[in-house]
Amino acid sequence: MTDAHRDYEGAKLGMWLFLFTEILLFGGLFVLFAVSMARHHDAFHMASQQLDPAMGAANTVVLITSSWLVAMAVAALKLGQDARARALTLGTIALAGVFLVIKYFEWSAKFRHGLYPGSAELAAHPPGEAAYFALYYAMTGLHGIHVLVGMGVLGFAWWLMRTGRCTQGDFVFLENAALYWHLVDLIWIYLFPLFYLVG
Repeated sequence: MTDAHRDYEGAKLGMWLFLFTEILLFGGLFVLFAVSMARHHDAFHMASQQLDPAMGAANTVVLITSSWLVAMAVAALKLGQDARARALTLGTIALAGVFLVIKYFEWSAKFRHGLYPGSAELAAHPPGEAAYFALYYAMTGLHGIHVLVGMGVLGFAWWLMRTGRCTQGDFVFLENAALYWHLVDLIWIYLFPLFYLVG
C-alpha cells in the first residue's frame, strides 16, 4: 500500500504565516486604539467605566481554560487517547460558546443603554467616548468572528478524529487548529486590559 505524502512542515509553516497576518491585522487596530487614546485619554477612561470588568474577567478565564483544554487534546491525541482528545476538543468548543454567550449579554446591555455608534445617547457624550465604543465594537466584534471560525475549525477537527482521519500518526490538523485557538486566546488577553482596565 502506498503511504500518502503529507507535508507536515509545510502545513505548520502555512499556519504560522496565516497567524502572522492575523497578528498584523490586530496589531494595526491596537496602534489605532493607542493613537485614539492619546488624543482622547480622559474620554476613553470615562467610557471604559461603562464596561463590566467582571464579565471581561470571566471571559478571560473561559478562554484561558479553553486554550488549556485544546492543548491537552493535542497531547492526548499524540498519546493515542482518541476519545479523550475528542472530549477535550468538545470542551474547548463548549467554552467558546460560553464566551460568546457572555459577550452577547454584555453587548445587549450596552445597546439597551444606548451605548453604540450612532445612538442619540452616545452623541450626547464627548466625541472621544464615541471613538472608544466604535473601536470596542469593531475589535471585540472582529475577535468574536474569530471565535466563531475557531469553533468551526475545532468542530471539523473533532469530526476528522471521529472518522479516523486525524489520529496519533496524523495530528497536524488538530495541532494547527489549536495554534489558531491559542491566537484567539492571546488576542483577547490583550483586548481585556485595553478596554476594561484602560486609564
